[in-house]
Parts: sequence; structure tokens; C-alpha cells
Amino acid sequence: MKNKEIFNVLFREKPAMMLVELKNAKGEIYASNLAKQVDCTYSHVVKILQQMQKEGLVVFDKQGRLKLLNLTKKGSEVASHIDSIRGML
Repeated sequence: MKNKEIFNVLFREKPAMMLVELKNAKGEIYASNLAKQVDCTYSHVVKILQQMQKEGLVVFDKQGRLKLLNLTKKGSEVASHIDSIRGML
């Protein structure tokens, strides 16, 4: 049942695009940047990122007051598949 929860998170437009944006990022990216890129509120982005972190898709790298976002290997693979599916449609 747990896998169904993360599936429902990822196959909504904004969360899926968040992973793709993280995968395609050129340089450092923070939750506030990501919120702007996917046209979403900061609080919604943080909530989704926390779910993704629990599933091992993203990690937060705290640098002072800021948290840098990075995809894990698993997160990068999922983002690649989402990007491929989007390209097929």
C-alpha cells in the first residue's frame, strides 16, 4: 500500500515536473527556485519534497540557512523515466 501512495504523488503533474526539473537543473537548486519553475507555492513544494525524501528520491543538503536539493540515484532514474514518458506523448 505504501508504494501506491508515492505513485499517486509522482503521477500528478507538479510533483512529476519537480523531479524532471531537478534532473535537468544546471547548478544548485533550492525549494524556492523549484516552486517558481513549476509554478507552485513554496509550501506545496516543500510538502511534496518531504514525501519524496521519505521515499529516497531526493536529499536535502543544508548549507547555512538554505537547503540545496539533490536527486538520489533512484530519484534520477524515476525522473528519467517520467521525462521519457512525457516525450512519448
